[in-house]
Parts: sequence; structure tokens; C-alpha cells
Amino acid sequence: MADRRCCRRTDPATWPLDGKKAMQTSYRPLLAIAALLSATAPLSAMAPRPATPPPSAETDRTRLTAAAYVKAAGAADLYERQSSELVLQSTANAGIRNFAQTMITDHARTSADLNAAATAAGMTVPPPTLDERKTEMIEALSAASGSARDRLYLEQQRLAHNEALALHQRYSTSGTDPRLRAAAAKTVPVIEHHIELLRELTTR
Repeated sequence: MADRRCCRRTDPATWPLDGKKAMQTSYRPLLAIAALLSATAPLSAMAPRPATPPPSAETDRTRLTAAAYVKAAGAADLYERQSSELVLQSTANAGIRNFAQTMITDHARTSADLNAAATAAGMTVPPPTLDERKTEMIEALSAASGSARDRLYLEQQRLAHNEALALHQRYSTSGTDPRLRAAAAKTVPVIEHHIELLRELTTR
């Protein structure tokens, strides 16, 4: 029968000194790795994440330049005057006539304010021109007649004034030139008043 004494586990404390040293030596690499991992894990967890600007914040690349603002605002005013002159040629609606005349007067004034601010900023202001989209809007208005022109005029006015309001609000808060920012801020309530007039005109 096999001797069971050879298979019994013994207490390491009773091992010979050489055996203890061998065990301690074999554990040292494992202990060193565990210590390294415990030291580096918190550092990686605490590493700062790169800052992300708010989605609404404009960068230098996306900010509207003075030249771009003047061009867009000039085109918006020109469209307002031309479309209103067109509808005055044909409309029999007294409310639309009053509104169109107000557009011609007010947008001539906002254009004058814009040009004065641009000149004070040292800019040479070219005559305003319609972009392709606004040219198409004028062409569509010219092709319509009677009550159909009236309806199209009001539809275009709602769209154009919402776009103009967004343009002037944007430059008034983040524009690159303080004089043009002031002109934009002065124009915002004018556009808001026009939008209110449109709302009243279309709910009668």
C-alpha cells in the first residue's frame, strides 16, 4: 500500500528555508505586475477629456463676416422693395397695399442704416443684388396675377421675413464689426414688427 505521508499537505511555515525563498521569489513578478496595474488604472480614468464647444457657439470659421452680412442684408431689403412694388401694381386689397407701402418705406430706411454702418466700418458697399433664389421669387410673383399674386406675395413675405430676422439676430449677437452689430440690432425690432403685421393681415 502506498505511503500516504508523501501526499499530505504541510504548512509552509514548516518548510525548509530554501523552499520559502523559492516561493517568495516566484511570487515577486506577479506582485509587481498587480502593483503596476493598480497604479496606472486611476490615472487613465482621471485623464481629462478634450473640451467640446457648445453646439450653438460660433467659431471663427462659421462666424458671419461683415461683407457676407452686408451682402445678404442688402439683398433682403432689395427683395422686399421690389416684391412690394410689384404687388402694388395689381392688388385691390387695402390691407396688402398698406403693408406693401410700409415694406418699401421701412426697408429703404434699414438699407440706409446698413450702408451708413458699413461705410463707417471702412467698407465699400456695392449696389445690392438679388441672389438666385430671390430672383426666382420675384419672377414667380411677376408671373402671377390678381388674388393669386396677393396670396403668393404674403407667402413669400412670411418666408423672407423669417429669414431676415434670423440673419439680423445672428449678426447682432456674433458679428465681427461693432457698428454693423448695432445696425443689425436696430433692424431686428423692425422685422419683428413686420412679422406681426403679416400675422394680423392673414388672420382677418
